[in-house]
Amino acid sequence: MPVDFASFDFLVVPGRENAPAEHWQSHWLGAFANSTRLIQQDWSRPEVGAWTGRLDQAVRAAPRRVVLVAHSVGVATVIRWTAAQPELAREKVAGAFLVAPTNVDDPDPSFDVVRNFSPMPLGPLPYPALVVASRDDPRVKPDQARAFADAWGAELADVGELGHIGSAARLGLWPTGLVLLGGLLARI
Repeated sequence: MPVDFASFDFLVVPGRENAPAEHWQSHWLGAFANSTRLIQQDWSRPEVGAWTGRLDQAVRAAPRRVVLVAHSVGVATVIRWTAAQPELAREKVAGAFLVAPTNVDDPDPSFDVVRNFSPMPLGPLPYPALVVASRDDPRVKPDQARAFADAWGAELADVGELGHIGSAARLGLWPTGLVLLGGLLARI
C-alpha cells in the first residue's frame, strides 16, 4: 500500500546554522506542500530551552499529527522535547526521522556549543523512529549512533560515508533519504 505523504504535517527541525538551500532538508521543504521549517531565534548558539520551546509551540499548533524530520542538534532538540513532553509526543507525533544525531555528550571541546543539550535522554520514544547515520560522521561515531537508536527503540539505517549528512554532502533531494522516510511512514 503506498504511503500517503499528505496525511501528516512534516516539521523539519534543522541543526546549527539552519539548513541552507543546498541542504536536503530545504529540498524536502520544497517537495512537500505540507511541510514547515522550525525557526530558531539563534542558529549559531543553540540553547536547549529556547530550541525545545519553539518545537513545543510548533507541535501544539500543528493541525494534524506531525512527522519530525530532524538533523544534527535538531535531533537532540527532538529527543529533549520528547523526554519533557512524553504525553504530547505520544498524541501529536506520528514518527521521527532522526538524521546524524550530534553526540552532545562528547567531551571534545568542539562540542561545547551544543553541550547545554547534554545529557542526551536515552529512554524509549513513544512513536516510531528511524536514526540515519553515516560511518564517517565527525559529530557521532557509528557505535554511538547505534547506542542512541537502541536506547530510543528506533531502527538504524547506515547510509555509508556521507560525513554529517548535511550541506557538504550535496545530496540534493536525497532519494535514498526519501526511500528511508517512506519506510518509516509505512510503519506508522
